[in-house]
Amino acid sequence: MAKKDKQVLPPSGAGLVRYFEEETKGPKLTPEQVVIMTVVLAVFCIALRYSFSG
Repeated sequence: MAKKDKQVLPPSGAGLVRYFEEETKGPKLTPEQVVIMTVVLAVFCIALRYSFSG
């Protein structure tokens, strides 16, 4: 009997990892959250830069 546990794909992507099967541990962030955190960090850095220039 042949096992049907895994789906066999043609070797078109030789050596490439199929990332959609890998589950990563860590926070799940939406693109909007990443943009907002980037803007907040940029504003914070600019505020720090100009607050210490005398």
